[in-house]
Amino acid sequence: MSPHLKTTDQHAPLTLTCAMQFEAAQPAAVADGKVSLPRFSMVAYTGGPMRLAGWRYPVIVDLSGMSVPSQNRPIRLGHDASNGVGHTDSIKIQGNQLIATGVVSRDTATAKEVVASSRNGFPWQASIGASVEDAEFLKESQKAIVNGQEITGPINIIRKSVLGEISFVDLGADGRTSANVAATAQEREAGVEKEEKEIVQSERKNDPPAVEAQQTDIAVRMRVEAAAETERITSIRKICGGQHPEIEAQAIREGWDTTRCELEVLRANRPKAPAVLTGDNGALTPLLLEAACAQSGKLPGVEESFDERTLEMASKRFHERLSLHELFMEAAWANGYSDRSIRMNKDVLRFAFGCDVRAGFSTIDIGGILSNIANKFLLDGFFSVERVWRNICSVRNVSDFKTVTSYRLIGKDRYEQVGPTGELKHGTLGEEKFTNKADTYGLILAIDRRDLINDDLGAITQIPRKHGRGSGQKINEVFWRTFLNSAAFFSVANKNYLSGVDTALSIDGLTKAEVAFNEQVDSDGNPIGVMPAIVLAPLALSAFATQLFKSLELRDATSSKFPVSNPFQNRFRVEVSRYLSNALIPGNSSKAWYLMADPNDLPVIEVAFLNGQESPTVETAEADFNKLGVQMRGYHDFGVALQDPRGATKSKGEI
Repeated sequence: MSPHLKTTDQHAPLTLTCAMQFEAAQPAAVADGKVSLPRFSMVAYTGGPMRLAGWRYPVIVDLSGMSVPSQNRPIRLGHDASNGVGHTDSIKIQGNQLIATGVVSRDTATAKEVVASSRNGFPWQASIGASVEDAEFLKESQKAIVNGQEITGPINIIRKSVLGEISFVDLGADGRTSANVAATAQEREAGVEKEEKEIVQSERKNDPPAVEAQQTDIAVRMRVEAAAETERITSIRKICGGQHPEIEAQAIREGWDTTRCELEVLRANRPKAPAVLTGDNGALTPLLLEAACAQSGKLPGVEESFDERTLEMASKRFHERLSLHELFMEAAWANGYSDRSIRMNKDVLRFAFGCDVRAGFSTIDIGGILSNIANKFLLDGFFSVERVWRNICSVRNVSDFKTVTSYRLIGKDRYEQVGPTGELKHGTLGEEKFTNKADTYGLILAIDRRDLINDDLGAITQIPRKHGRGSGQKINEVFWRTFLNSAAFFSVANKNYLSGVDTALSIDGLTKAEVAFNEQVDSDGNPIGVMPAIVLAPLALSAFATQLFKSLELRDATSSKFPVSNPFQNRFRVEVSRYLSNALIPGNSSKAWYLMADPNDLPVIEVAFLNGQESPTVETAEADFNKLGVQMRGYHDFGVALQDPRGATKSKGEI
């Protein structure tokens, strides 16, 4: 499938290339004034895994989910719309394979090149353009049935796709496919007639012995070819053994060799997985079990995580009361576990985790279900913790755990007047360095034997939620310890620290802080040109900070009976954090406050996330063999570092 096509899902583009072999094609013959065009036929895709560019793991396309908009699809060379070759007139998904036939119908130099090259024996291959609408990643050791065959992860499964065009290319990924361009009936007749004329001419020009020798060679060649064809047909019939008449007929008709015939028979003999039904509601799927867990665990916003039909089916099946026993038993039964009693033991876990799967049954991996539902509850816990830090910091994406350095360019970058000669003067650039580094924070929790015996579904909803809250609390702890442990950062030397009775949060105090902020200069002594945008305050100052932002007038009952006009109305966004005054964090204060620039303009502090993953991850696995239970591990990769001291001023707020 073509890499230049856009996908409707968040997955990498797919390129599916297929090997093709062409027989020599004669120029188009003319019959009754009409040109008979060369035809092609191909097994475009055999339904197996492939190694494709742009995809880390192998890819398999689920042909049951491929839609074909029409039987007439364009045929091109190299996916280039300007290099037309022809069109298809038949596209079928047959025997877990994609079959296409059509004609070389374009009157272009490209079409002539394809036909001429095939006549010269060039082994053309194909690439099928399509859009990927839905993809699934099968993790390591997980199994699934796709295109009638069992596959094992890690592998990408393209569940839904829309077929586009088919192109001739030089090299393919699926070497088991085949195609041929054959001459038309008129062409074959013309070729036979030409050969007969050449024989007659040879008989007239040559002496009788030469003619007799030539006729002998032709007869020998015909007998050898007939014997080889008879042997091929006999071998095919022996392989099929009378049990696969359709494969046998197709193999004889299309000239398959014995290797390909054996592969098709092996595929046909694989057991087909029967659907595991949930009453009248359709097939039991991992998504259905995930929805039932979310409903039973009262996941906030569950309607946004699943479609309406899935939620309706889950509610009708489990009535929003799915137990832990039921979850594991449903997965184990779907994978072929035969004991119908609800009794938790090691065998149930092995079947549920897909370690034991009986032939003919679906593959539902409880590990994948637990991981997905755990991550939903984890995010619920993670976002339930204060997130003021995210509103006052800049965010960096890092690819590893090494220390990374960023540079802020400074120097003489102001325009200067151009003299009569028209010569522009060179500016100079210096640099200021700022560093950061990501670390890993994590914890292992477990669903132990007691949870399984007590049938406690809360173990897979509350534990991940605790993981999420723990991660949210950890990032707050690291962030605010870095921010408040900053005596050398917020200092008189850096001209961003104010102290004294006139630094309390008030109109006068905010005026003083704004002046100090705006008087900061760069290394050349010029104003930094960045405006303050945020007032960061502790809980004790929350009410007055909000009043400064919203009120048109302020009244001080101790010094004046009349209101005072508020010059800072709607000037600075207010952010309030309980961590600023938390007694466990060094540098805490209930009176100190900060006037800050927007972090997108001049960041005071930065948070780096590994691969841009801002939320933690939960992974689930079966416990060790000697333990009855399930382990969950949660981890988060991030780092926090102070950046530019000119991005904020700190007011002590007291003597």
